[in-house]
Amino acid sequence: MTRLENFISRMTAQRDILDQVCPEVAKMEGPVLELGLGNGRTYHHLRERLPGRRIVVFDRELSAHASSIPNAEDFVLGEIRETAKRFIGIDAALVHADIGTGYDDRDAVTSTWLPDLIARLLRVGGFAVSGTPLEHPLLQRLQPPPSVPADRYFVCRHV
Repeated sequence: MTRLENFISRMTAQRDILDQVCPEVAKMEGPVLELGLGNGRTYHHLRERLPGRRIVVFDRELSAHASSIPNAEDFVLGEIRETAKRFIGIDAALVHADIGTGYDDRDAVTSTWLPDLIARLLRVGGFAVSGTPLEHPLLQRLQPPPSVPADRYFVCRHV
């Protein structure tokens, strides 16, 4: 698979899973947390799917397209691993994390801290969607939509 095909596959999986969980998230209380803003495409998608919902975004730098920049009070600048800890207990309805690098060794390090952080940010019944696996006793892995290949993108629910 070329890098372009891999990117398209990842983005399609991300969209399909978010579209699957957003109707359920819309019925819940709690903010949405976006770990990694990047260009802002997913943030923009979430704003469209969950109108009026507070979406708090975390990233190391602000490099998003001008149409996808959150309000200053909803953008947290710094190392996600550290800055998101301040939001533990916020009872988020959804946490989305697309912070993988494509380098197995770096992503393995992220996998050592990301699942626990997400579990501590979510409300019971809340959803976690991630480009990296989320192995944690409080996160029950769910089936993605049929359009998503196995282990392409991950969806869990806080139990």
